Amino acid sequence: MTLAVASRIARRELRGGLSGFRVFLTCLILGVAAIAAVGSVREAINAGLDREGATILGGDAEIELTYRFADADERAWIDRNAEAVTEIVDFRSMAVFGSGDAPERALTQVKAIDDVYPLYGAVVLDPEMPLDAALAGSEGRPGAVMDPVLADRLGMAVGDAFRLGATEFVLTARLKPLMLRVTKPDAATGGFGLGPRTIVRTSALEGSGLIQPGTLFETEYKMRLTEDADLDALRAEAETDFAGARWRDRRNGAPGVQEFVDRLSSFLVLVGLAGLAVGGVGISAAVRAYLERKTAVIATLKTLGAETRTIFQTYLIQIGVLTLAGLVAGLALGAALPLALAPILESRLPVPAVFTLHPGPLAEAALYGTLAALIFTLWPLARVEDVRAATLFRDSAGSTGSRPRWLWIAVTAALFAALVVIAAALSGLWELTLGAAGGLLGAFALLVLAAAGVRRLARYLAARRALRGRSALRLALGSVGGPGGEALSVVLSLGLGLTVLAAVGQIDSNLRGAIARDLPEVAPAFFMVDIQPDQIAPLTDRLTANPAVSKVESAPMLRGIITEINGRPAKEVAGDHWVLQGDRGVTYSDLPGEGTNITHGEWWPEGYDGPPQVSFATEEALEMGLNLGDEITVNILGRDITAEITSFREVDFSTAGIGFILSMNPGALRGAPHSFISTIYAEPEAEAAILREVSNAYPNITAIRVKDAIERVSEVLAGIAAAITYGALATLVTGGIVLIGAAAAGVHARTYEAAVLKTVGASRATILRSFATRSALLGAAAGAVAILAGALAGWGVMRFVMDLDYHFEPVSALLIVIGGILATLVTGLLVAWRPLAARPARVLRARE
Repeated sequence: MTLAVASRIARRELRGGLSGFRVFLTCLILGVAAIAAVGSVREAINAGLDREGATILGGDAEIELTYRFADADERAWIDRNAEAVTEIVDFRSMAVFGSGDAPERALTQVKAIDDVYPLYGAVVLDPEMPLDAALAGSEGRPGAVMDPVLADRLGMAVGDAFRLGATEFVLTARLKPLMLRVTKPDAATGGFGLGPRTIVRTSALEGSGLIQPGTLFETEYKMRLTEDADLDALRAEAETDFAGARWRDRRNGAPGVQEFVDRLSSFLVLVGLAGLAVGGVGISAAVRAYLERKTAVIATLKTLGAETRTIFQTYLIQIGVLTLAGLVAGLALGAALPLALAPILESRLPVPAVFTLHPGPLAEAALYGTLAALIFTLWPLARVEDVRAATLFRDSAGSTGSRPRWLWIAVTAALFAALVVIAAALSGLWELTLGAAGGLLGAFALLVLAAAGVRRLARYLAARRALRGRSALRLALGSVGGPGGEALSVVLSLGLGLTVLAAVGQIDSNLRGAIARDLPEVAPAFFMVDIQPDQIAPLTDRLTANPAVSKVESAPMLRGIITEINGRPAKEVAGDHWVLQGDRGVTYSDLPGEGTNITHGEWWPEGYDGPPQVSFATEEALEMGLNLGDEITVNILGRDITAEITSFREVDFSTAGIGFILSMNPGALRGAPHSFISTIYAEPEAEAAILREVSNAYPNITAIRVKDAIERVSEVLAGIAAAITYGALATLVTGGIVLIGAAAAGVHARTYEAAVLKTVGASRATILRSFATRSALLGAAAGAVAILAGALAGWGVMRFVMDLDYHFEPVSALLIVIGGILATLVTGLLVAWRPLAARPARVLRARE
């Protein structure tokens, strides 16, 4: 019976419109829409990857080998299980255009293909022609197609000749700049590349000197399978029969892209939840202000005998109905935005996406919105229970300062915990989610303490003799420190929004500056790879004879995959550590290199020729849980080498020099074909001449400019930083709306205050200065706390999520404080015009 009565009363009150709930609805709609939109884009990408997995991969399944081609038995297995197979060779080289003393050179990622390629999709060229015709070449020279970026960089036009290694090719077409899945099948699976793409025939590379024992290349065998092929069984068989092979199939054609999208979108969802928390302050304030305006109604109901439970249910039903309306509007907006922006998003995404209604993200956003609405409305709603009817008839807020029963505090805490657990489970980022939740709680606590501190400080300063005669300042301080002031609501609403922005600003500046900060003062000019053993000595002599070269460091290099640790699969022992994700560089040395710092154990004796031993990088070994005496199995060129870990040594990758996770004794790798790697330290103005000299003398050697590699990594980090910044825009908008709502809620109080001040002789200018000073003080307090909380959040993300060093960025922090002051100042002044314009007599008579 009580619920029926409460429903009837709630229905009648809702007929009065949405007055007082506009901020409530706006905050809820924005928060839900942001989460729904991010989740919908993520699902669209995942759906595109699933639908076109075979095209993205370039086959139904792929086996990738490092440094070698499949042997006869392995190729027989592939041919036996596949309806068709294409062999691809992928490596880096230098494209050289022109002749004479100053030809143009640029790094390129070469894809050498056979006549079967592509199994799926099509390569679209400019001018339009079949790929076979383009690669056939002309005038006795093999053909090549090239990324437009590379062709423009070299100044080449279709029909021009250029060199890869010792072989001359003719550019017959450019890759048309369409979507990757249309232009270049399997392009999204290539991972991180330092150079634009060039496609040639594998047969055309004979005599080029680019593919020979020890050089860095990968072979990919892409297979077209029958529709009923058992992918799991084939994978298990391939991993058993193929040494050091990596398997991918159409179910996850671009695992790196998918993992990146999932993690970035999950991070953005957390940013959206932070925005929802900012909006929650506005939701709570709107409910509290609404209930205060309903004092007469609540008093009447209690006088007529309504139970407290009935009143609670009445307003809970009203808020529930409005929450439902906000959820529907937010979900509609979040679903519509990706559909409306689909053409723009499709043109910018490197993978296909299926933009349609995806129920999963919408349900997730609805769940987050419902929990957030409950968390932020129960507290002010529950305080109605302790209000007496007699108190409500007086000109007083009555219960605004009371604390709800412990039952409601426990329920609120349980709902918050449920929200955190659900967010962590759905995102898969447990540490980040728990850290974000702890950060929000900490920010709440800091802001509440800051508001209390500002009020106490304001009361203290307002009573000082030094401020006598400064009416506007004393009025502002008295208002901030007085009872029933707006300090808490403004500092909370603005401070949370600024905290998120401060954290994003710190993360953004740290990501953008990570590469520049971590580089040493003296970095190498070039990495040179694919140096053959008989070339290393003359190359070193040539370079050291150049006065512009200050240092040359060289080391033998192979590539290997750690497959086992102490006889068990490596990933079972060390998890998904980055060292186990793909192949790693391996070197050998009879003696420790100059400057080597052995932290644990001992290096093998000079001339040692016993069982294989390995020295492991200290930091990575400790992260993986390795100990001295452990045995690791490394697959190198299809051969398993099991070595005992006899020492750990420091490897400092921040020097941008040569660094190997694994270093073995020379006897362990005896007879294995390999090449050398060198780092060249030279004057910047001599880099072009050095590049020409080395390329002309040794066409097979690939030179990678360190600056180019840094720029490529910087682009990736800048993209992440931009995505995080854009994700925080919803939080910025929400914070602004909450601030406007908080200011609007105080219009009646300010109108009465202005009327009293005018009555006692205060001028409009004095009152306006008082309002402005009050807003500036509260904005400065919120901004100061936001700097501290944002800096802590930025440190946590950079240190524990990005695994990068953190550096406090003062410019961003200063802008946050200035922005907080300006935001409250502008909002306060805009809202102040109405109180200033009100006639004192009319206002005071209305309060009688």
